[in-house]
Amino acid sequence: MYVGNLEYSVTEKDLEELFAEVGAVVYSKVILSPEGRSKGFGFVEMETEDLAKVATEKFNQSNYKERTIVVNEARPQAERSFNGGERQDGGSYDSRNKVSGDLNYKLRKLRRSLE
Repeated sequence: MYVGNLEYSVTEKDLEELFAEVGAVVYSKVILSPEGRSKGFGFVEMETEDLAKVATEKFNQSNYKERTIVVNEARPQAERSFNGGERQDGGSYDSRNKVSGDLNYKLRKLRRSLE
């Protein structure tokens, strides 16, 4: 799952502890800038699809560390190309190509592409 609008001091351990309120967390990651500072978003993978759905419902638009966080399905970043100052999408996420709607599957695939 994508988790956005995080307070910049939130760590991967903080994310794991928060989402563990719902169930087993397999993976948590806060995205950092090249300088090592949080970019204010991250990803969490729950043990099951059902737990991911419960966590999304529970935490989306909830207050965490004085911020209203956003929790939703993680999606691959669309490839981008630029031509003469005009943006042309080189590719986009097609929701019809979901693998049984499995949020965790998509996050694992996204995580592998980042490693």
